[in-house]
Amino acid sequence: QKVSVEVLDHLEHLALVDFRDAEGLERLQKAIQFADQLHEVNTDGVEPMDSVLEDRWCLYLREDDVTEGNCTKELLENAREKVEEYFVAPPGNIPLPKLEERETFLGS
Repeated sequence: QKVSVEVLDHLEHLALVDFRDAEGLERLQKAIQFADQLHEVNTDGVEPMDSVLEDRWCLYLREDDVTEGNCTKELLENAREKVEEYFVAPPGNIPLPKLEERETFLGS
């Protein structure tokens, strides 16, 4: 399934992710193919849920058990981009110019 330039632009602005290269576009198309599988599921007579936990009145919290520590350096080695000692997330989170002000991988 092809993604139009307009849909791509809309998704880029919603996600604040730049899909203008081949890798980004391929990742988006794979996500769409995966999501399209949901159309095959028969949901006739199934009421939508507000939450998968709607049968519970409250969520049960547990205490955190810290098993390791002082591993900031090792964790930050996994970051695609970082500022000081912080992850920049999500990767590619950038302000995008309007469609008519930029080029796109798809072309016009």
